[in-house]
Amino acid sequence: PPTAAEVPLSPTVPPPTEAFTPAEEAPSAVRTEYTPTDQNFPNPERGFSSEVDFDDPDYSQYYEDGVTLVYATFRLDDYVESELPPDFLQYVDSWFDLARSGGVKAILRFSYNDGPFPFPDPDADLDTILRHVEQLTPILQKNADAIAWLEAGFIGAWGEWHTSTNGLDDDPEAKRKILLALLEAMPQDRSVLLRYPSDIMTNFPQPLSKAAAFDGSAQARVGFHNDCFLSTGDDENTYGRGKYTQEQEMEYLAQTTLFVPVGGESCAYNPPRSDCPTALAEMERFHFDEIGDGWYPETLDAWQRQGCYVEMEKRLGYRLSLVSAAWNKSAAPGGRLNLSVELENGGFSPIKNPRPVYLVLDGESRREVLLPVDPRFWFPGETSSFDARLRLPADMPEGVYTLALWLPDAYPSLRSDPRYAVRFANQDVWNEENGYNVLGSVTVDSQAAGDIDPSAGELIVLP
Repeated sequence: PPTAAEVPLSPTVPPPTEAFTPAEEAPSAVRTEYTPTDQNFPNPERGFSSEVDFDDPDYSQYYEDGVTLVYATFRLDDYVESELPPDFLQYVDSWFDLARSGGVKAILRFSYNDGPFPFPDPDADLDTILRHVEQLTPILQKNADAIAWLEAGFIGAWGEWHTSTNGLDDDPEAKRKILLALLEAMPQDRSVLLRYPSDIMTNFPQPLSKAAAFDGSAQARVGFHNDCFLSTGDDENTYGRGKYTQEQEMEYLAQTTLFVPVGGESCAYNPPRSDCPTALAEMERFHFDEIGDGWYPETLDAWQRQGCYVEMEKRLGYRLSLVSAAWNKSAAPGGRLNLSVELENGGFSPIKNPRPVYLVLDGESRREVLLPVDPRFWFPGETSSFDARLRLPADMPEGVYTLALWLPDAYPSLRSDPRYAVRFANQDVWNEENGYNVLGSVTVDSQAAGDIDPSAGELIVLP
């Protein structure tokens, strides 16, 4: 399938096939307000993640439990000194079909051992790792639709970039080569997450800016995973490993993580730091998209007891809700539809992967048009808005049409699956069958006021 980068974020607007003279402006828009909901529900590429059970092929159980991200570590222990064999590569390739069938996406990692710390089993040397990445590249490219993001992996215990038996964790140039190889292996619309802020800042000393966000550069595609979240004062040496202080690294992350994926897990129970007040504050500060639901058990149990687990379920990643929308309730075939939308993001983070926003008119016929809107800039804690002026087709049948916003997956392979569409946190707007967020209705009526273009051939966005 094409990468999401090939899906345009603004539509091509063809000129009218013949000139026309507007008779009058479109009718006045009518404002509708929407009621938010406290309901918890699954949304793609966010929330608590579950470690995948490779022995159970029924992945629909994750989605049914409200989980849309599965954490999948592919072990390479048998290939520390050899190439990856064809049967293993075929297994990895075919595994993604299970994820798609279950309505979930994968957080991937490749590692050569399962620890233990501090004396793990061997990892591979630099040349072997680079060769393995090269072998995996076609599979990662082919199955990018089912991948949320890739954790860098490969180096050291659990692939966490420490205690490498080949000394790779102490070799900045080796780490740089592996990171660049992984970025090259992944499609340009997918990120690679590093374990330590010091490794991010060594490669990119200045924090990522809004102007450079999502531009496809290496820095714009490097995220962060904290696998000892709140487990000690410095999160078990997550911070302060290099020339930067913990506070410098935290300040850097607070800005950069607004634009790149963030995840991880706890690795120890460490009250009061690991308790709800600090957990919620740091998830918000560092824009957490996901965190593991299986580790560390005592920390997770404490979040349940203290009452913040449910809030995390709702706020990890994005949580978009409509505030209001205004549009003219009737339009003639070939007439104009003016739309204004206002929404809020109550999550910890914005959407991180590319995602189209369509306007849909569904009734006597179904028409859709890609809006020139990028939802990755709908930031948490803010109210966002956009306007659109649209021209209806001149041959559009009269009748009442459902007016909806549709945020499906960017990949054509998943676009028609409503499990991969974004749902707004409002009462009475979600159309589960189609994955729409229903704004209301529009009546297409040849007697409606407003200018008409008799040559309009399709639903388009006007400049």
